[in-house]
Amino acid sequence: MAKGRFVSYLRVSTQRQGHSGLGLEAQRQAVLDYLNGRWRLIAEYVEVESGRRSDRPELARALAACRVHGATLVVAKWDRLARNASFLLRLRDAGVEVTAVDMPEANKLTVTVMAAAAEHEAEAISARTKAALVAARARGVRLGTPGNLTPDGAARGRRAGVETRRARAAQRAADLAPSIAELRARGARTLRGLATGLNDRGVPAARGGQWSAAQVQRVLRLIGVAPGDS
Repeated sequence: MAKGRFVSYLRVSTQRQGHSGLGLEAQRQAVLDYLNGRWRLIAEYVEVESGRRSDRPELARALAACRVHGATLVVAKWDRLARNASFLLRLRDAGVEVTAVDMPEANKLTVTVMAAAAEHEAEAISARTKAALVAARARGVRLGTPGNLTPDGAARGRRAGVETRRARAAQRAADLAPSIAELRARGARTLRGLATGLNDRGVPAARGGQWSAAQVQRVLRLIGVAPGDS
């Protein structure tokens, strides 16, 4: 029997489900039926994220609300929390009471067993998917989007790859700009001087390792800074 104060956590795995409400309304109604109008629902948090990921900000906020209000976290089903055993076990030890509508009598031992079962199920699904892909290739099935298998599709893929790399390089340069500006303010004006400064700070180059003058020059071009004499 539910009692006290509660914070509900609802989760769907895709953006489409999140926008359409598919799955959310059923979870919400299950929680409301469980509380039966007699127990206080402090807040509701909705997450659109895979159950295998543990970095879920809405769940973190829900747990924080539980700690602030001394409330219990309530979910419609245990699998709305995660399919990752280690994450469920960390959640068990997070200092927050958790209950699920589909198994309200579950205790910490039950959660431990269910966490292991959830991990096994996720691994089995992954293994079956990989096996099906291998079998399809063996039958001569060409996998992937048909339009991407044409010469034009391949060219589009290459262009997209180039744009992605350019965007990453620009973001990397923007991230480095404050460090470079500080080094220049301290007198490092040459490419070699800037490379040495970045290396001394332990800043890894784009592919790891040490900075060279040429690598620094590429970054300066991206952020629109004219280098001094090398």
